[in-house]
Amino acid sequence: MIASVHGTVAALAPDGAVVEVGGVGLAVSCSPGTLARLRLGEQARLATSLVVREDSLTLYGFGDDDERALFELLQTANGVGPKLAQTMLAVHPPRELRRAIAMSDLASLTAVPGIGRKGAERIVLELRDRIGAIDGSDSGLPTGAGVTAVAPWRDQLTHALAGLGFSGKEAAEAVDVVAVDVSADNPADVPALLRRSIQLLGRTR
Repeated sequence: MIASVHGTVAALAPDGAVVEVGGVGLAVSCSPGTLARLRLGEQARLATSLVVREDSLTLYGFGDDDERALFELLQTANGVGPKLAQTMLAVHPPRELRRAIAMSDLASLTAVPGIGRKGAERIVLELRDRIGAIDGSDSGLPTGAGVTAVAPWRDQLTHALAGLGFSGKEAAEAVDVVAVDVSADNPADVPALLRRSIQLLGRTR
């Protein structure tokens, strides 16, 4: 298993990045929140999980080891594949996701595109006793350890939403709504804005 990659960010796309390690460019599928912290041409460390299928090998990247561990745990629930697990982590940070599962917060879980009430109930039933601690910090690591924020936040947020399958119009409308909370006294927190945008768009579909 490839547990992590550490190298230069050689390319960024709406659904992933290329990290050059020892002269080899590794394609890494990342959540929008992780992508929002990467900067082209700079060094980054990503915790990774390799998903093997009959016809593909996909490397998923995360801001820290705890997020990767939760990604892998989520997939042990019936009906949760890597794409849905990645979307769950795009909508909710690890601690909030653990809380939602441990407390049977179906409303929070169904805010994730692709999860209905029955699916949320199944996830709670299968993972509630295995989800781990929900108080305090998740791992002792700062959020997004090893990656760096990048501007402009509007473009990052729009591209991230596009990478999740939302149309340009939907993305622009969501960005306009969350933009009212951004000011000189309250700088843009792209991952938090992304989670709110996905929740807003999930309600309108």
